[in-house]
Amino acid sequence: MIDPVQAFAAAASSVAPLPTVVPSLPEYQVATETGFRTLWVVFVVMTVASVVFTGLAWNVPASKRVYHIITTFITVIAALSYFAMATGHGASYHHVKVKESHKHVPDTTHEIYREVYYARYIDWSLTTPLLLLDLALLAGLNGADILVTIFADLIMILTGLFAAFGAEGTPQKWGWYTIACIAYLVVIFELVFHGRRAAVAKGGKVGNFFNAIGGFTLLIWTVYPIIWGIADGSRNLNIDEEIIAYAVLDILAKPIFGAWLLFTHVSIPESNVEIGGFWSQGLSSEGAIRVGDDEEGA
Repeated sequence: MIDPVQAFAAAASSVAPLPTVVPSLPEYQVATETGFRTLWVVFVVMTVASVVFTGLAWNVPASKRVYHIITTFITVIAALSYFAMATGHGASYHHVKVKESHKHVPDTTHEIYREVYYARYIDWSLTTPLLLLDLALLAGLNGADILVTIFADLIMILTGLFAAFGAEGTPQKWGWYTIACIAYLVVIFELVFHGRRAAVAKGGKVGNFFNAIGGFTLLIWTVYPIIWGIADGSRNLNIDEEIIAYAVLDILAKPIFGAWLLFTHVSIPESNVEIGGFWSQGLSSEGAIRVGDDEEGA
């Protein structure tokens, strides 16, 4: 006679175990010691550059300090941005849910929290218009072209920020990125077409210098959206690698650009921008701002 207990145990052992799903813990993609060390190094570089550019400004008359003031503002803003990032501020998490498919169990999701340094976009929204203003003054662009260039630049930066926080793998995210790239093409058109033509009209040396420093700038700026697509876009770079890539670009685009501009334009008189009146003389009798004059014959 078969023992019922043994029969039940044998039947239970022959049944395959039910598949189970073990939920995965959220993944946090954040900067490590390498990334923070890089941020501190760039902060120091930007600070030193700001001090050097300020010292250079004292050696020229106030009426000729336009390049110096603008370029110093660029590195000061960048230094503040990198200080914010290096101290753990100026960053937020972008939450993404990645769907994972399984054969014998229901699909699951894996949550990823990736750091996005919004301080970097604040930096770019302030420093890139100033950098373009440097190039525009060097070339001698008119006010209308300067306004169009700076407006397109701001669209490029802001839409890049929207894209960074856009939902992963959606047309919305890459739609913002496409708009940013189109805006960048407008900036290129203004500098290459109008800027180059205006610089050549000012003289051969100015034209050659503008072509060199403008071409250098556009080359560096073209790498930025490529890095963005690899890092924030497709997330094929970790946070440390993203920080290092942007750090190299920022050093080239700001202190190196600024030093090149300030040291070279001194030897090219045609590139000087001299502003008198209130800019250099204040509220003196020669540079006073007149709100209104008395009516003649009153």
